[in-house]
Amino acid sequence: MRFADFKPGMVISAGRRAVTEEEIIEYARRYDPQWFHTDPERAAASRWQGLIASGWLTCSIAMQLLVTHVLTDSESIGSPGLEQVKWPNPLRPGETVELTVEVLQTRVSSSGNVGIVRWRWLLTTQAGVQVLDIIGTSLFELPKSV
Repeated sequence: MRFADFKPGMVISAGRRAVTEEEIIEYARRYDPQWFHTDPERAAASRWQGLIASGWLTCSIAMQLLVTHVLTDSESIGSPGLEQVKWPNPLRPGETVELTVEVLQTRVSSSGNVGIVRWRWLLTTQAGVQVLDIIGTSLFELPKSV
């Protein structure tokens, strides 16, 4: 999608995908090696009652879905940051997740060169359990005026 396509109030379905135990463990071993992300047996005997994904993997999955289904071929040039990142429930192996994005606000920078989108990303399992809630800002390079 292009910056001009985003309108406040718009809700975008940004795809879905399955999450495997192997990817949860592989990601955690590399980036977040806490036992409840890497050791299925220990996690099964814990308060989590099974392996859970790192919150950072959950964010990465949302980003992958957003890029694949929304930002490909856009003028996206990055983000200045996030206002909110919440993991209301753990993401577990075998879940299929879907990303829904709501456009909260759009505006053009004072220079006129950058489009700014403030939006909320919700990642939800096939059972309707929310596993990620992000509010962030993305930047889009606008064509220069002639």
